[in-house]
Amino acid sequence: QVQLVESGGGLVQPGGSLRLSCEASGRILSINTMGWYRQAPGKEREFVALVTSGGSTTYADSVKGRFTISRDNAKNTIYVQMNSLKPEDTAVYYCHANIRGIVDYWYNEIWGQGTLVTVSS
Repeated sequence: QVQLVESGGGLVQPGGSLRLSCEASGRILSINTMGWYRQAPGKEREFVALVTSGGSTTYADSVKGRFTISRDNAKNTIYVQMNSLKPEDTAVYYCHANIRGIVDYWYNEIWGQGTLVTVSS
């Protein structure tokens, strides 16, 4: 079974930094795009950033210049370095990936369980 496991969430003060990781594991044949979404209390889940298998990146306007997404294909892992954090960045951050398992005919959307990031003084 293919799964995504996030780590790195926690409490940080405004202006601080945090790095999240997401590792894909299981019987994986190929991984296409990987990325991050977030859901703040009382709000819908929103896109944060993604990285393709070739390394191209896309960011939400709200995090451009502050967040950096990266990918290690050898480890099936992505990271997001979050700098200059603001209280409005507080949310549960979810990892997302399009993964083809060895028994799959095509790619499936896989979600992680989420990791909480709280930005507060």
